[in-house]
Amino acid sequence: MGKLDGKTAWITGGGTGIGEAAAKALAEAGAHVIVSGRRAEQLERVVADIAAAGGSAEAAPLDATDAGATEALAAKIEAARGAIDLFMANAGTNVPNRAQDSLTPQDFAKVVDVNLNGVMYGVLAVLPGMRKRGAGTLILTSSWAGRHASRLTGAAYNASKHGVVALSHSINMENAKHGIRCTALMPGEAKTPILDNRPVAPSPEEQAKMLQPEDLGDIVRFIAEAHPRVCLNEILVSPTWNRLFVADDPRAGV
Repeated sequence: MGKLDGKTAWITGGGTGIGEAAAKALAEAGAHVIVSGRRAEQLERVVADIAAAGGSAEAAPLDATDAGATEALAAKIEAARGAIDLFMANAGTNVPNRAQDSLTPQDFAKVVDVNLNGVMYGVLAVLPGMRKRGAGTLILTSSWAGRHASRLTGAAYNASKHGVVALSHSINMENAKHGIRCTALMPGEAKTPILDNRPVAPSPEEQAKMLQPEDLGDIVRFIAEAHPRVCLNEILVSPTWNRLFVADDPRAGV
């Protein structure tokens, strides 16, 4: 038996990277996992992988920036499953032209819409059911940039991911009394598809030193399996080889 047997977990941005790894880790722990994202073929691949490993999952395509669709999907999941025990808001993006001398208002709005507004739409959709049941776990994927702003990630990403951290604490302030807990997960550099949006892609050697998706999947499972009385308010995690640290070392050659 797994610690999450009988539980239902819903993950946005679940078709690749951290979301995919989290889905597989939670399914391995016994949860039924619903993976959402815009690309149905990626979602179906994740579901097939989970089924092949003996787990339970289903795909539910969704644009996380569509508040109405998000609310409707949450209601559909609750009607079918009885509850959403865990919600992970993981959908995120960035743009290549992120420096302020090239960032456009449209790109700034796009990043904030996905990284912050889309997170809140999911939270607002699942909170009523969790409050009614007096229990629930939320995991909001922020970033190292949500704690330490960086020129590498850019103004839009920095601002949106800082917002996610503030949102997570606000959720705990208002909902701890309802038995609900929220974690702001702040990963440093990770080998995920978002690297494709960098102005210069990291080398394979650099990517091998980064956090791997399964590293974050293990952390998500740890959060989910913690006793309901335990709230991990923030988890800030980086690769041991942290680019922002080694860049300060004149011997690093970075």
